[in-house]
Amino acid sequence: MGRSDLPRDLVRARSRFQAWRELGTGGPIPPSLWKSAIRLASIHGVSRTAATLRLDYYTLRQRVHAAGRVQAAQAAGDEAQSSTPAFVEVATPPMVFGTQCRFELDKGAGVIRRMCLVGYDAAEIEMLARRFWNAE
Repeated sequence: MGRSDLPRDLVRARSRFQAWRELGTGGPIPPSLWKSAIRLASIHGVSRTAATLRLDYYTLRQRVHAAGRVQAAQAAGDEAQSSTPAFVEVATPPMVFGTQCRFELDKGAGVIRRMCLVGYDAAEIEMLARRFWNAE
């Protein structure tokens, strides 16, 4: 992979990793470099990022997944502090026939309801969501 084939952010990160490797400390990769690699992997993909930065694919993939879980937990914590559940508007005609709708409601603490509806009314989805979140 030549420099011209890569986005600028990957080229810069590759240079930072190379400079760290040239120090020859032999210690673990610094957290700031991992953070950069994780961010780049979410943009450019784990495989491309690992190859460019000369990192182990599986280690980078594991760190990307772990970072995603931390972000999801933080988002859930922020949402849990809200007094009312957040809704995403279902922008559909009043009644939809022959179209399949899949969605997931997450109440937190591992309580999840997954639904698949065929021929649904958007108002019914709202009613189901309200019942789910208000259930004790």
